[in-house]
Amino acid sequence: MPKPHYAASSPPHPPQQPPLLPLALVPPRHCPLAAALLALLSVLLATALWILLVLSPSQGPLPAASEHSALSDAGAAVAAAGAASPLSLGHIVFGIAGSAHLWPRRREYVRLWWDPATMRGNVWLDAGAPAAPGPSAPWEGSLPPIRVSEDTSRFRYTNPTGHPSGLRIARIAAEAVRLVGGAAGARWVVLVDDDTVLCADNLVAVLSKYDWREMVYVGASSESHSANTYFSHGMAFGGGGVALSFPLAAALAQTLDVCIERYPKLYGSDDRLHACITELGVPLSREYGFHQGRKEGDAPPIAVPSELWDIRGNAHGLLASHPIAPFISIHHLELVDPIYPGLNSLESLELFTKAMKMEPMSFLQRSVCYDQSQKLTFAISLGYAIEVYPNVLLPRDLERSQRTYIAYNRMSQRNEFDFDTRDVQKSLCKKPIIFFLKDVWKDGNITRGSYVRSSVRDDLKRKVFCFRSPPLPDIDEIQVSSSPLSKHWHLVCTVIYHSLAVCQHQEDCAVHSKDLLMVLCLCLFGNVDVGLLVQLLIPYD
Repeated sequence: MPKPHYAASSPPHPPQQPPLLPLALVPPRHCPLAAALLALLSVLLATALWILLVLSPSQGPLPAASEHSALSDAGAAVAAAGAASPLSLGHIVFGIAGSAHLWPRRREYVRLWWDPATMRGNVWLDAGAPAAPGPSAPWEGSLPPIRVSEDTSRFRYTNPTGHPSGLRIARIAAEAVRLVGGAAGARWVVLVDDDTVLCADNLVAVLSKYDWREMVYVGASSESHSANTYFSHGMAFGGGGVALSFPLAAALAQTLDVCIERYPKLYGSDDRLHACITELGVPLSREYGFHQGRKEGDAPPIAVPSELWDIRGNAHGLLASHPIAPFISIHHLELVDPIYPGLNSLESLELFTKAMKMEPMSFLQRSVCYDQSQKLTFAISLGYAIEVYPNVLLPRDLERSQRTYIAYNRMSQRNEFDFDTRDVQKSLCKKPIIFFLKDVWKDGNITRGSYVRSSVRDDLKRKVFCFRSPPLPDIDEIQVSSSPLSKHWHLVCTVIYHSLAVCQHQEDCAVHSKDLLMVLCLCLFGNVDVGLLVQLLIPYD
């Protein structure tokens, strides 16, 4: 059988293999490992895209990245500079909120406490201030420089009872930080209204207690329980002053514009600041020396309720019973009765600030003395008034404020107020005789004040209807001499109240004059080297 014939040939070819594909293109049925990797990469890519979309900036007006960096660097640079030096007024940046149509009048209140030589800051208005004619026009150098706030019309405001100016005023904190930038020495940003009277020395003393390199939010809530319930018990009411450490103010400046877009229904500026500071996790550090007023923004005067520290009417009860804390500020004083009888509002404030600057730490602090022989109680509110009671009242009763006022909502019940109060004495025979401050001056290291008897006299009624004569019937003036208080006077234990001995005869007294007999009385404090010298000026026959 013949053999099969094979052509001349090359070696046989091996079977042809399919071309290799990239791993990602290999069908899953051929490569389970590739399928798993492909699924994992898909999940990671989808997660990254989702995070990028969710956390991307909104379309709201955010500062540019360079501005964010500048603000962060400014806060860090300021916090690192001069940490060991004591706090002074030069370290505080003031942001004073005002309106153009009210500034010609309210600038006189700012002038009472502003010192251009030691303070820095600006008045922020909604428009350029009009020229104010009058005798005060040449003295513009004694006022802080004026700036016009940025336009806030792009922000939503939906509160039906408030005013959109709350948006503008809330942004003053951020505008002040951007204006200062990285300037060395800025430690605090303090926001006040243009109808606020501020005690700058006590402000420095109070802020010195805090570490300004941390995020600190200092202020006080309202005196009205209803206002605190409606807004927040943890909110600093803005009219009387809000203090922000510079690191907090710098952090707030970066987030404020986006934050306030989330709160279009809020009422004013202070609750917007509180909301945005709460988002940063910073609580309120309460200081009782700030006396607040409910913020009304730049609404016309007719829309502003007549209130002082969220109260209406006669503020005597609060002024005569100031808490044991350095006095810092008062707000809306122009809308209540003058502080001192016989003077108009501006004259009263001039005397008020004169006494405040003379001895800031002891201003409005209450001292209680007793005359055991005549059963009299002397309640002295330094720089304001002296109340002489015809009976003995204990300190616990005197520290409660007399309700000579009503709340801003016209309620007068004691549970409406967020502090201790007592009823006004209705009995004619138990009412005190009041001596109001007339003048104050320095005598070396001693501060002396003259207090004159109130012109409202009811001595005849007292003699007819009461069993005893009114206290001090022949005394028309009382002089009080006080020594400077120590720096930490408010940390000393409770005051020891000594009896107040009144001289009965001329030869028993240490000082005489041609027409007056000065009865010297000494009210001593416990273990503090401080005292009050009370001189009763009696007509001398």
